[in-house]
Amino acid sequence: MKILLQLNTIFLSMVMEAIPFILVGVIISGLMQMFLTERWIARIVPKNRLLSSLFGCSVGVLFPSCECGIVPITRRLLKKGMPLNAGIAFMLTGPIINPIVLFATYVAFGNDWTIVAVRSGMAIAVAFLVSVIIAFLFPQVPFRVPKEQMETAAAMEMPILEPVRAPVRVQIAEVFRHAIDEFFSVGKYLVLGAFIAASMQTFIPTSSLLHLGSNPVTSSLVMIGMAFTMSLCSEADAFIASSFRSTFSVGSLSAFLVFGPMIDIKNTLMLLDAFRGKFVAVLIALVTVFTLIGSLIVGRLVG
Repeated sequence: MKILLQLNTIFLSMVMEAIPFILVGVIISGLMQMFLTERWIARIVPKNRLLSSLFGCSVGVLFPSCECGIVPITRRLLKKGMPLNAGIAFMLTGPIINPIVLFATYVAFGNDWTIVAVRSGMAIAVAFLVSVIIAFLFPQVPFRVPKEQMETAAAMEMPILEPVRAPVRVQIAEVFRHAIDEFFSVGKYLVLGAFIAASMQTFIPTSSLLHLGSNPVTSSLVMIGMAFTMSLCSEADAFIASSFRSTFSVGSLSAFLVFGPMIDIKNTLMLLDAFRGKFVAVLIALVTVFTLIGSLIVGRLVG
C-alpha cells in the first residue's frame, strides 16, 4: 500500500508540474498556426545549414517552455517551413537556455555561475552538433504522418480562414481551438510517460544506480539514465542535481542537466507521436553520445 501511495504521489506531482508548461506550449503553437506565415519563417531563418542550426540554438532564449511543451511548438514551426536542423536545435536547447531555467540553476547551485555556464554551453554544443548531423541524415522532415496528408486533413476539418481579414474574435477562437486539439493530442503521452517514469522511480531504487558510478564514463551514463527515468521538468531538475554534488562530479552532473531536458520518457512518447520511430531513435542516440562526450570534457576542464 505504501508503494502505491508513493507511486501515486510521484505520478501526480509530475503531471501537475508539467501541465502549466504544456498549456504554454500549445497556446504558443496555436498562435503560430494562426499568425506565423511560411514566408516570414523563410525570410528570418538562414539558408546555410550551420547558420540555421546556430539560429535554432539561440531562439530558445525567447521561449519560456520546458521539455513538456517544446515538442508541439517545434512541430508547428516545422510544419510552417522551418528547416529540420533549426527546429531540432531549438527543441533541444529551448528547455535549457531560457532565462527561467538558467536562473533556477543559478539558485539551486548556491549562486554559482560556473554551473550555469557549463549547462548552457554544453547544451548549445550538443544541440548544434546533433542538428547538423540530422540535417545530413534526414533531408526531409520525417513526420509520422506525411505533411501533405496532415494539410489535407486539416483542410477537411475546418474552413480556410484569412488571418488578416478575419475578425479578432474569430482569430482568437481559432488559436484556442487549435491549442485545445494540441493539448489533448500531447496530454495523453504526458500521462503515460509520467506513469512510466513514476513506476521506474518507485520500483528501481536510486541507491542501486549510485553504485554504478565508479568512474567518469559509468557515472555520466548513470546520470543520463537517471535524467531519462526521473523525467523532471527543466525548471526543477537543477535542485535535484544539486543534491548529488557530494556523490557525482561536475561532469556527471552536467550530463544530468543537459540530457534530461532534451530527452526523457515524456517527450520521447511525444516525439514518437510526431515523428517516425527511426528518426527518434537516431536523435536519442546522437544526444546520448554527444552528452556523454561533453560530460567527459567538462569533467576534465572543470574537475
